[in-house]
Amino acid sequence: MECSKAKKIVIAIDGFSSCGKSTFAKAIAARLGYIFIDTGAMYRAVTLYALEHGAIEAGTVDEERVAALLDEISIAFRFNPERGASDIYVNGTCVEGRIRSIEVSSCVSRVSSIRPVREKLVAMQQAMGRDRGVVMDGRDIGTVVFPDAELKIFMTADPAVRARRRYDELHAKGEEVSLAQIEENVRSRDRADMTRAISPLRQADDAIVLDNSRMSVEEQMEWFRERFDRIAGTC
Repeated sequence: MECSKAKKIVIAIDGFSSCGKSTFAKAIAARLGYIFIDTGAMYRAVTLYALEHGAIEAGTVDEERVAALLDEISIAFRFNPERGASDIYVNGTCVEGRIRSIEVSSCVSRVSSIRPVREKLVAMQQAMGRDRGVVMDGRDIGTVVFPDAELKIFMTADPAVRARRRYDELHAKGEEVSLAQIEENVRSRDRADMTRAISPLRQADDAIVLDNSRMSVEEQMEWFRERFDRIAGTC
């Protein structure tokens, strides 16, 4: 149910991969009647397009070719009533399932570090959140996209816990990957995200840390409600 009592704000959720940021953000958006924007899915969509159009081969990213493809890419979110959430589309085609593959996961940090990619997607994200009343999750929402966001949350969890969550998600989809492979991918992405030259992953000075290693979804929502009410008013 949409919250009509509290003022509309921007909620920026940053943090490490496989922390459940999107699940958390979707639940918040549904509770508040806000728009949810999965910025990580946007970078994954560009990565998938680059993979399918020869800009990434054998794990090697051709930055110039990726940048050249940007003018061909149109990204949109459309609500899927069967999932109760939005799916991401590239040039009119739903790519929601395909962007979650291990192949995309292995390349997305590299693609997201390309300056023209970040510039284009950050501009899109800022336009999407201009009227407030949005929840965005990603790596640089509170530091770059919306440094003036009223509520900033930085999510983290133990890498082994995150790897298990990712493994369970991929296994449920029928993908045959090892837990060790997933954990190495999680740790590799952490290193890449924190050390890239452009918009590295870091906690904003005014962000609140949420370590959900041992928290249920219900506990996380209660944690959020208390902090939201202090900033925006009771919902």
